[in-house]
Amino acid sequence: MTFDLITMGRVSVDVYPDQVGVPLEDVESFGRYLGGSPTNVAVAAAKHGRSAAVVTRTGDDPFGRFVHNALKGYGVDDRFVTAVPGLPTPLAFCEIFPPDDFPLYFYRYPKAPDLEIHPHELDLEAIREARILWATVTGLSQEPSREATLTALGEHPGQTVIDLDYRPMLWADPAEAPHWAGLALERASVAVGNLDECEVAVGEREPHAAARAILARGPELAIVKMGPEGVLAATAGEVVEVPPVKVDVVNGLGAGDAFGGAICHGLLAGWDLRRLIEFAGAAGAIVASRVACSAAMPSPDEVEALLEDPR
Repeated sequence: MTFDLITMGRVSVDVYPDQVGVPLEDVESFGRYLGGSPTNVAVAAAKHGRSAAVVTRTGDDPFGRFVHNALKGYGVDDRFVTAVPGLPTPLAFCEIFPPDDFPLYFYRYPKAPDLEIHPHELDLEAIREARILWATVTGLSQEPSREATLTALGEHPGQTVIDLDYRPMLWADPAEAPHWAGLALERASVAVGNLDECEVAVGEREPHAAARAILARGPELAIVKMGPEGVLAATAGEVVEVPPVKVDVVNGLGAGDAFGGAICHGLLAGWDLRRLIEFAGAAGAIVASRVACSAAMPSPDEVEALLEDPR
């Protein structure tokens, strides 16, 4: 089977509070959701009708079985998801303080199984045949995931997206991140990141300068997420700035993953740059207005409805 999209990297079980505006120590009940940025991107793309698979690893435990069941339920192929005996499936807790404060607490100890992806375990034929490969900078934070991620990016002949996803607490030495992010950029055709992530990857956080620096490293398309200022996207011959879609934010944590899945959908559809960014921005806004991440991914009809009638 040839997949529209293969994503690679982080997975978790997200444990999110049912009570908004309450610190974790006072939360009375929680919801359980599939999580992990590249995993959510695959779910988002599947919601748009794309065939998607994720390359990741879980613990050999009940939460690992939950990951498999959830992926299947969302229409994401789980054939490349394997267990690592002795390492627990990661958990991620958050607090929800709208509109812009959503602290995350990662439980990825003693090591996250998704960082135990080995190069020799990759199905390189499936990766080469996929229309888009999506990988993340977090996947470069430790070996053997680092070598596996760079191998996959190097083997893929088509569109390769590097998500500049950077969380310093997941690196043994955060000072190493710029070097490895730079190597990944050289193997990517598209790069996506917010201002902080762009600064880590290319040393620039002014949006236009960041986009130029990304393009200079090799990608043909740079997408810079500017938070409340919207999104800037640039190629060698075009620059587009798209303002944000206004929504009542409930939980902003899944918006970037919905954005990423929509980007993949639009790239596969061959949309022009403005259409691509407008659609992705609206998809992200919808998820920001909901509590969950994977379970909140919108359908194309929902995105189009919001674009036609902004709130």
